[in-house]
Amino acid sequence: MALLLLMAAAPPCPFMAVTVDHGLRAESADEAANVAALCALRGIPHSILKLNLRAGSAVQQRARAARYAALGDWAQAHGLKAIATAHHADDQAETLLMRLNRGAGVRGLAGMRAVSPVPGKPGCALLRPLLGWRRHELTRISAAAGIRTVDDPSNRDPRFERARLRSDLAAALWLEPGALAASAGHLAEADTALDWAADRSLATAIQDGTMLRWAPDDTPRAVVLRALERLVAQLGRGAPRGSAIARWYDQLAAGRIATLAGIRGDGRLPIWHFTKVPPPRDDPKL
Repeated sequence: MALLLLMAAAPPCPFMAVTVDHGLRAESADEAANVAALCALRGIPHSILKLNLRAGSAVQQRARAARYAALGDWAQAHGLKAIATAHHADDQAETLLMRLNRGAGVRGLAGMRAVSPVPGKPGCALLRPLLGWRRHELTRISAAAGIRTVDDPSNRDPRFERARLRSDLAAALWLEPGALAASAGHLAEADTALDWAADRSLATAIQDGTMLRWAPDDTPRAVVLRALERLVAQLGRGAPRGSAIARWYDQLAAGRIATLAGIRGDGRLPIWHFTKVPPPRDDPKL
């Protein structure tokens, strides 16, 4: 609601509003209708996307995937180039702590980005303009406008990891969500720097027919991992997890031959050699 009010108050910029009704709560249809009524009063074009999800395991992950798929299709149908969501600093702090608890690397700890592609829709940008705002600041904006907001009870449901962490974070007065969100921003800058360094290093690679030769020399491990990830994206099949790429690097750095995602890497010489491996004969892509 705060994002809607801020968008309406900003300098003229054509936008549309959309509410996703996941169909998981009996009250959700009325809540979506209330948003539609508010938008009608303010002359804001509004749509409701009705999903029919079922409760069960991994419901929040399934809801997220279905939500972004529906939003991406909706944006595409309306010729929109971007979607803006109201993720804020408290969300970012929670994301950072959740990923820290899973042992995530720099990319994961960078949290949500201010600008990223909509999942599954690379031509549509996902904007998060409120990452620098705290939840209580946004609540005050809605209250000052006389708008009654709705609190989804799943936000406090201890069955969900984020809800449990949110409760613990609120009780840990020594933790500052704004500072945690700022740290995620610094890590995002470091992640961008790794991309830059990997691109610079790979610029020295030489491709000779089906073989690519590249000398990592004394390149830091974190940069080499990012470069290998790019090699897989360029030449390989699939998208291996970071842990698989790390194991591949360890084999190559030890002077061995190892294959990952259809790429055979040879680390026996200072200049590593990479060649594509033919897919298995029973590969359905053949």
